[in-house]
Amino acid sequence: MHIGLFGRRNVGKSSLLNAIVRQQVSIVSEFAGTTTDPVEKPMELLPIGPVLFIDTAGIDDEGALGQLRIDKTRKAIDRTDIGVIISDGDWNTFEETLLSELQQRRVPVIAVLNKADLHTPPAELIGRLNTQQITVTVVSSTTGQGLDDFRAALLAAAPAEFIDSPPIAGDLVGPGQTAILVVPIDKEAPKGRLILPQVQTIRDLLDSDAMCMVVKERELKAAMDNLKTPPALVVTDSQAFLKVAADTPPEVPMTGFSVLYSRFKGDLITQTLGAMAVDTLQPDDNILVAEACSHHPIGEDIGRVKIPRWLTQYVGGKLHFTTVQGQDFPDDLTPYKLVIHCGACMWNRRTMLNRILKCRQAGVPVTNYGLVIAYSLGIFQRALQPFPAALAAAAQHPRPTSR
Repeated sequence: MHIGLFGRRNVGKSSLLNAIVRQQVSIVSEFAGTTTDPVEKPMELLPIGPVLFIDTAGIDDEGALGQLRIDKTRKAIDRTDIGVIISDGDWNTFEETLLSELQQRRVPVIAVLNKADLHTPPAELIGRLNTQQITVTVVSSTTGQGLDDFRAALLAAAPAEFIDSPPIAGDLVGPGQTAILVVPIDKEAPKGRLILPQVQTIRDLLDSDAMCMVVKERELKAAMDNLKTPPALVVTDSQAFLKVAADTPPEVPMTGFSVLYSRFKGDLITQTLGAMAVDTLQPDDNILVAEACSHHPIGEDIGRVKIPRWLTQYVGGKLHFTTVQGQDFPDDLTPYKLVIHCGACMWNRRTMLNRILKCRQAGVPVTNYGLVIAYSLGIFQRALQPFPAALAAAAQHPRPTSR
């Protein structure tokens, strides 16, 4: 996804880029016109994923050379998926021209009012932009004020194809290869049907020209023996992690449906690191368990019974669990030491990413069912075996030792 940064000279476009990527990518100075050509910075912007920031020259540049710079800036508009118009509070013809050009191309626009540490942006301007349905964020690239709001605005404005189209498992299983899906049939499974993540994973594999074999947990070993070639992947319901891990040869990648959905619907790396926060938990800590759908819990419910039991055993003391369903999600997350979310199979990815971003803003670790189950059962690395980036992120963040 290409994110174009546009505006007058010296409004802080390069400073904003440096602040958001946490690197000195663009040269900044007090002199107008320091950026002469578009500067491109590819990066992984959590929780969206891979993006390309384009820092452009000031649109109000002067002279013949200035016109050449402006022409390059206008060409950058043609390849922009989200347009960010940056102002230091002065919004006139230049900004309106930029806005018009972006809107003519049907490019989502975010207005960033920069240098909030130096002056307060006019309330009249904010109100006027809001009436035009333009998202406004007030930012200080120097102090960091508003950067999280800017990230949230980017997430909200991102075109759906950049948010809702990751694979489930098809990229992990090549054409003509086989995946074994382990599907326990428990009391909460819909009678006569499979649950949505299982069905969607089957369809994703078929769309990728891969094959899949669906078995119950007690049939996995026999299924392995019946195959002439080992499967490329084994996927299990998280509740059967231990048995499936024991029956799957170590050279065969294995994970859980919920872990797949952390990548498909959420942010696998952030939720991987969130699972590692289990080691910081102390007895009497508060934990929030969030479910996207409002199912009727019966028997050994995964979110209300099994996860609390496994985590209590891991921590070695009583923990306090609060469960919410559907759109019921606390505005204040500070009482919680950890948020554990379901796979969000009933939601679009943008909704789940917004929840993850809200947790990040509150400084509360967030993970999902499969990841926290794998961690508490001691098979975390095994469940992350198909995902090298998540394994690398976990290796770069040593296990906390406060517990």
